[in-house]
Amino acid sequence: MKKTPLILAVTLSVLLAACGGQDSGTATGSAPAPAPIAAAPAPVAATPAPAVNAVGESVYKKTCALCHAAGVAGAPKPGDKADWEPRIAQGADTLHKHAIEGYTGSKGMMPPRGGGASLTDDEVKAAVDYMVVKSQ
Repeated sequence: MKKTPLILAVTLSVLLAACGGQDSGTATGSAPAPAPIAAAPAPVAATPAPAVNAVGESVYKKTCALCHAAGVAGAPKPGDKADWEPRIAQGADTLHKHAIEGYTGSKGMMPPRGGGASLTDDEVKAAVDYMVVKSQ
């Protein structure tokens, strides 16, 4: 008779008996149950990224950037804090109104709806909000 299968069977039996025979640890002479393994701490969420204004970004890229990216007719460039600061100080309602209705001021002019006659009020407002966020 070969000894290898017998040794393997005995080894497996001993291992299985050692794994399954523990109760709640009340038997005398038994080793205390190991402490439960603590779950890994949940990852700390980074500061949430600002919500993406996809509509505003799209309208800006398709319509507004034609003037605002280059500063045509005094259009403030997104990200130019000095140029946007006095405009932002007027408030969102005023910025939205000027963008929707058009505006002529000392620094230049804004055509109604940025020249995009088919844009809705909400699309124009989203584009203005997109530029403001980039300029604060």
